[in-house]
Amino acid sequence: MKNQFIKEAIKLAHQSVHEHHGGPFGAVIVKDNKVIGHGINQVTSHNDPTAHAEIEAIRDACQNIQSFSLEGCTLYASSEPCPMCLSAIYWARIKTVLYANAYEQATQIGFDDQFIFKELSLPHRKKNLSISQIQDKSVLNEALAVFQAWEDSSTKKHY
Repeated sequence: MKNQFIKEAIKLAHQSVHEHHGGPFGAVIVKDNKVIGHGINQVTSHNDPTAHAEIEAIRDACQNIQSFSLEGCTLYASSEPCPMCLSAIYWARIKTVLYANAYEQATQIGFDDQFIFKELSLPHRKKNLSISQIQDKSVLNEALAVFQAWEDSSTKKHY
């Protein structure tokens, strides 16, 4: 059964390439042996750097089951997920990921995520990105008030 789903992800990757949607990546999300979400890389066709196949599959699956949680699902990807997609997979509560092509193979064709993996492990002051907390106390108090409003809300939905 697993081969059927990984082959579907690979077929979607092939579609992405041949229909010029984006990079050579496809993904499907499966729950109870049924595909509930599909995704292809659409970075260049949508001018959206977050439109990776795994993200698109997560969006599709969540819409199809009307939930932000994909607990109990498996993601099948044509290639090992990048750092952004891994983060989204964790947020979606997917516990199992099976993939075909490894990072090393993606690197050979120009998709090298090692820079991002390295950057994520660095303290902010050493990153190639300028990232720091605002120091204005009134602004920080405003931001903290929003968190407090969330904490006090009786209608919040935890995720």
